[in-house]
Amino acid sequence: MGCVAIIALVPQLEGTKYWRCLHLSNQQPKALSTEYLFQPYTLPNLSLQSRIVMPAMGRAFSPGGVPGPDVAAYYLRRAENGVGLIITEGTVIDHPAATSEPKVPSFYGEAALNGWAGVVRQVHEAGGRIFPQLWHMGMARPAGSQPYPEAPSIGPSGIDLEGNKVGEPMNEEEIERIIQAFVDAAVHAKRLGFDGIEIQGAHGYLVDQFFWEKTNKRTDRYGGDLIKRSQFAAELIQAIRIAVGPDYPIAIRVSQWKMSDYYVKPYDTPEKLDQFLDVLVQAGVDIFHCSTRRFWEPEFEGSDLGFAGWVKKLTGKTTIVVGSVGLDDEFTSLYTQGKGAGHKDLDDLLHRLDHQEFDLVAVGRALISDPAWAIKIREGRESEIQAFTREALATLH
Repeated sequence: MGCVAIIALVPQLEGTKYWRCLHLSNQQPKALSTEYLFQPYTLPNLSLQSRIVMPAMGRAFSPGGVPGPDVAAYYLRRAENGVGLIITEGTVIDHPAATSEPKVPSFYGEAALNGWAGVVRQVHEAGGRIFPQLWHMGMARPAGSQPYPEAPSIGPSGIDLEGNKVGEPMNEEEIERIIQAFVDAAVHAKRLGFDGIEIQGAHGYLVDQFFWEKTNKRTDRYGGDLIKRSQFAAELIQAIRIAVGPDYPIAIRVSQWKMSDYYVKPYDTPEKLDQFLDVLVQAGVDIFHCSTRRFWEPEFEGSDLGFAGWVKKLTGKTTIVVGSVGLDDEFTSLYTQGKGAGHKDLDDLLHRLDHQEFDLVAVGRALISDPAWAIKIREGRESEIQAFTREALATLH
């Protein structure tokens, strides 16, 4: 829960912006209405009908990379049921090694872009707002993957997520090409009427591989200390900002955890996290989408704040929380234990939102299984919510 009584400075950081929350053990938090989730939220050039966000979740129902009417209808159902902002599944930029699956939607080429124009139109007609997530897998892509098996996977140092040297480092020409592909995709998004863009900078994909010391062993300006490892992302964001203008929203998804290591913490102190985030803020990020496995877990010792709470505190930027929201078990149980997840009450989430620990709430797996999750929450129909199961991934429900 958020701070309900006392704010105390961490002694060794007194006088700085690092702080912790202490709770009075004999004081119970007030009950909060789910209406908190349905308050409008406004940024310059972006107004949302609710605080609920659908985050990017890979579905791969776009043959040849082209999203069809079924994809448009999938996103429409969420928008017309109270989701304020939809962030599409990861869409691949124009590079042959960006994806390992030919049914992942592309964000280049006339056919794919026409498909996305239909998605945008329908979401807007329902009162929703929508960003594409722009994505490149980097060294997370297995060698020889479709749709271009001949293309070598690329990364900052040719090192995979396990730390194995399996390729050559990207040269500066390749880096420039990738940055330009992200820029081109962002320009397409603005032209098609998307309300902003999100960069996939988390979980061990390409942008995050530059951030992570394990996968970035470069000795040029793109590698070295924490600041230098953030240079690739900074140049990418700056280039996008120049191309789309000062008022077009740019979000980035960030995380500590990686697909290969759920427990890694590259930014293990508030000071390190602050250094990392400051580079991105200076480059032009408007929104931070903060991915963690369990949103309620404290990020650092001595503070109740979760990952999103710390990002909000350090940057002052709009912050989206994500991590097992609405589920009674964390999302990774689907893969580690082969089970689904039922509905979890939202009391802790609502108290954190009330204390402005974050601004927006991303609901992932719960929205895959039940497109009407948001409206059922608002109307007190929790018993009608369809529980998330593995089978829900087999169709665009």
